[in-house]
Amino acid sequence: MNTVIRTSGLTKHYGRVHALDGLDLDVAAGQVHGFLGPNGAGKTTTIRILLGLARATGGGVSVLGRDPWKDAAALHRRIAYVPGDVSVWPNLSGGESIDLLARLRGASTKDAAYRGERERLESAFQFDPRKKGRAYSKGNRQKVALIAAFAVPADLYILDEPTSGLDPLMEVVFRDEVARVRDAGATVLLSSHILSEVELLCDRVSIIRAGRVVESGTLAELRHLTRTEVSFAADDASALDGIPAAHDAAFADGRARFTVDSDAVASVLPALAQRSVTGLRIEPPSLEELFLRHYGDASAS
Repeated sequence: MNTVIRTSGLTKHYGRVHALDGLDLDVAAGQVHGFLGPNGAGKTTTIRILLGLARATGGGVSVLGRDPWKDAAALHRRIAYVPGDVSVWPNLSGGESIDLLARLRGASTKDAAYRGERERLESAFQFDPRKKGRAYSKGNRQKVALIAAFAVPADLYILDEPTSGLDPLMEVVFRDEVARVRDAGATVLLSSHILSEVELLCDRVSIIRAGRVVESGTLAELRHLTRTEVSFAADDASALDGIPAAHDAAFADGRARFTVDSDAVASVLPALAQRSVTGLRIEPPSLEELFLRHYGDASAS
């Protein structure tokens, strides 16, 4: 499988501050790859280097097989980028801003296919292209960047908090568009604080902490690193006695609960069958739990 983004031992220093400290990241072609971490972990610095907007201090980086610092102009014709805080030209209409962004990526805005795609996206995102940029809310400014990104086909989409300011209905439209471009063969690097969004969209996830990737893999692979919660209806706490591999056993409100290592779930099923349990629930760890495994309740500084 081709690798679209690869960093090896990537570092970026701002004086004594090490924004990136040996980051290794591989993003395969045709996948949606989640890039997770709190503010200050190094996500935005990584994205700036991938876009050729910042130069790495050390290590290796390639995007679509090229050096993003040396070949930024050529790469930007193949990359669609959406930041989390979009600014638009105040005196241009939304439609004019979309067309200008499209032309910067080499599109012909007079092309019928482009015009049709732009109109489809404006309808899907419920966007009025006639208003001036100064009149747009944050959510509408975000729609300008999203429509411009999706209206012109790209090999790589780099999306940094792309749904910031969008309402839940528009987030559904966004997810549909990401699925569409992936099905068309594009690659997506998605950085988002909305973990449920990442969980729904991403084929693989990388979690970054203090400038390094600390976990990377599919959600199924990452779930094996933590525990699954099991619960069932019970009369009292004695229902939990003798269950192999059970951790954190507790009884409350008529339900017995425990956790088990995710790769050992099958081993507890015979014991539950002997108890003829009812109302059984087996809940794999969410992406949020996987994330908090590294961060707890504190943000990285």
